[in-house]
Amino acid sequence: MSKSPSLDISAVIAAPAGRVLNAFFDADALHVWWQVTHSVTTPRMLGPYAVEWAPTDFRDEVLGPLGGVFRGTVVEFHPGQGFSVADAFWLPPDGDPIGPMALEVSLRTEAAGGTRVRVTQTGFEEGLRWRRYYEVIGFGWGHLEKSDFS
Repeated sequence: MSKSPSLDISAVIAAPAGRVLNAFFDADALHVWWQVTHSVTTPRMLGPYAVEWAPTDFRDEVLGPLGGVFRGTVVEFHPGQGFSVADAFWLPPDGDPIGPMALEVSLRTEAAGGTRVRVTQTGFEEGLRWRRYYEVIGFGWGHLEKSDFS
């Protein structure tokens, strides 16, 4: 049996930890670095975490149009250190939701400057859509270190 897909990516961002963490919750920052069109994110225990992207003009061969909504509940929030979202689902523009999943973002100040951001996302049911979902988000999160957190 093959390994269950998940996401585990790390990057160093040239910004202080507080600014990086804020960028996951501030609507304007989410728009700039993650191209989010709408968001309702509350950085506290049991706060909502919902972000929306416009549907893409193209269709993925497995998932259909990308974009849609990623939503869950903040279950941990540690200022300057990170947060966790549980009961997360991706609601694509077309098709059934994918989930439940867990998202964890942890931050660590680097001695040489900047902030190391580690993003992990887990949750899986065997199937082509789930495997393709992790391929697609892995590509997207791969651009994390090039994102503008200023």
